[in-house]
Amino acid sequence: MKRKIAIIISLLLCATVLSGCWSTKELNELAFVVAVGIDKTKDGKYVMIFQVVNPGNVVGARQNGGGSGGVPVSIYKATGDNLVEASRKASKKLSRLIYYAHTNLVVIGEEVAKEGVNGLFDALERNSQFRTTAMVVIARRNSAEDVLKILTPIDKIPANQIIKTLQFSEKIWGQSINVDIGTIINDLASPGKAPIISGVEIVGSVQKGKRQTNVQASEPDARLNINGLAMFKEDKLVGWISGETARGVLWILDKMEQTGVTVEKEDAAYKVVRAKTSVAAHMKKGKPSISIHIQAEGDIGEEFVSIDFTNPKQIFALEKKAEKSIKKEVVKAVEEAKKAKTDIFGFGDIVYRSYPQQWKTMKSDWNDRYFPQLEVNVTVEAFIRRTGLRTKSYLFGQ
Repeated sequence: MKRKIAIIISLLLCATVLSGCWSTKELNELAFVVAVGIDKTKDGKYVMIFQVVNPGNVVGARQNGGGSGGVPVSIYKATGDNLVEASRKASKKLSRLIYYAHTNLVVIGEEVAKEGVNGLFDALERNSQFRTTAMVVIARRNSAEDVLKILTPIDKIPANQIIKTLQFSEKIWGQSINVDIGTIINDLASPGKAPIISGVEIVGSVQKGKRQTNVQASEPDARLNINGLAMFKEDKLVGWISGETARGVLWILDKMEQTGVTVEKEDAAYKVVRAKTSVAAHMKKGKPSISIHIQAEGDIGEEFVSIDFTNPKQIFALEKKAEKSIKKEVVKAVEEAKKAKTDIFGFGDIVYRSYPQQWKTMKSDWNDRYFPQLEVNVTVEAFIRRTGLRTKSYLFGQ
């Protein structure tokens, strides 16, 4: 009898604790925000732009091959003295509750980034719905609003197009970098590492890119293109690194997976398939220095002059030229960062971990005094693992 009473009491206690979904929200009451843009008005107020999914139109676009259905996303914007105010004021325009749990992209206007981004990330991090794994990009030469309004042909949701393009570009080409909110916050809080964020630009007509006809042509009037790395000093954008110099940044940060390097004098195209970078700090007479060692392995993708791949000496000579080309990119990246006086590579953090006592006297002046004068030594080892099906190209005879 006592056992039955105990079981009944236990069940009653469970019923009070497991009281159901007290905070439940129906799907038809939510506006799913997939991307957020942040701009500023001329009088200094924040403008938040919300890219909201139209679920019925996304399904229709897939079934019709992106045909005559409605647009897959809608754009809403609101203005406020801060991000919280702008977010709340958006309720005046939306018939549903703004829901950030599926927001995977934040686009920051270039002008906003130049003024400073500290307050932005504080607001995003404090939002319980917002994920710190959301990707961040800078709208280069455009506003965040214009970027989010461009309709894209392959991935019907523009935010997904930007995210996937950035991911594949980083993996295959290596001139852009995928950074999220959490990483940027850590960099902003560190005196020895400045943030670096990829840029996205609009190529073509901005006005035509906002229309549905942009996704109904074989050649869209406007495309979104990943281009360049934004360098920050503290929380302000101070410059851009593009092209092969941007790739030099990824070499240093050990973010390089695959890329294609044209070796010196354009002898051949070297396809990098794996790479590893190690960075170490040294201290001599109270003066810090950095050594960078890069190991790369790859294949020959093309040859532009006659090379005998059965001859080890010619392969060795080609490897040395590839090493020289990679080193050139890395050195150029360091030079550009030194000119901007911002340590985007985290050399300061490496000095701190190796020499914590000496770092105490350096950290306050690291970017302005020590980093621009820092000695950086670069060594590269490049290995050719495969040369393709032919040892001698048909272009130069058998």
